[in-house]
Amino acid sequence: MAEAITGPFTAACVQMRADVTVKPSVEQAIALIREAARAGAHYVQTPEMTNILQPDRPKFFEEIRSEAEDASIPLFQAEAMALGIWLHVGSLAIRIGERQAANRAYVISPDGEVVAAYDKIHMFDVDLPNGQTYRESAAYAPGDVAVMADLPWTRLGVTICYDLRFPHLYRTLAEQGAGVMAIPSSFTVPTGEAHWHVLMRARAIENGAFVVAAAQGGMHACGRATYGHSLIVDPWGRILAEADHDEPGVILAEIDPAKVGETRGRIPSLANGRVFSIADIP
Repeated sequence: MAEAITGPFTAACVQMRADVTVKPSVEQAIALIREAARAGAHYVQTPEMTNILQPDRPKFFEEIRSEAEDASIPLFQAEAMALGIWLHVGSLAIRIGERQAANRAYVISPDGEVVAAYDKIHMFDVDLPNGQTYRESAAYAPGDVAVMADLPWTRLGVTICYDLRFPHLYRTLAEQGAGVMAIPSSFTVPTGEAHWHVLMRARAIENGAFVVAAAQGGMHACGRATYGHSLIVDPWGRILAEADHDEPGVILAEIDPAKVGETRGRIPSLANGRVFSIADIP
């Protein structure tokens, strides 16, 4: 567990536009991570699929590597150490089989240690009204374990993108002490325009927790467009910082963990929750 530090800290979201290959994606992420650190961030989060956005399955599996062989993880560890920051790589595509990957997040301490890794639990398998179809489970294996990480200031709930639509996950993390919910994402434009802000604010409000959500944004080389609009939301549902566009960049906000306890005291829904059963339908 990280040594506890009282008081606020500065969180940053890196908004990026991942490429169809790993090297330029990682280079872009590192440049923006450094920008966030120069601006004073203590905790920096990158989006889902930091290392690649490649829908062509054969090309995708040619690019990605197993965790032991992935060259980007040591690079991110070195950046965390060099910059003296907590670096949360929102997710990387990690090969776990011949034609199977994990959508895996990494939380790295300032001494370069991976203190938490999380495999995305909920797979984005949808048919959108605009004709777009996504089958995340065709290439990725879902995780089955919820993960938290103790930062020096607070406990972090580690989630990824589509997890956002499953509120019981966040309630469970909050009940286990998480005061900040990390939701790095790669939202589509139609779902982002309809639901991004309301869902992020809802997860913050219903759990009395901060939400930090770094996003992919813009038209990618693969032809896919993502929504952008990285957000940092406080436990009362107020937006503290937003990238109100889809261009690469950095946003920052002060996170005061004391506000979690204050908000949960004002609206004690965590304490007031009750176990219930469902009546049979006559």
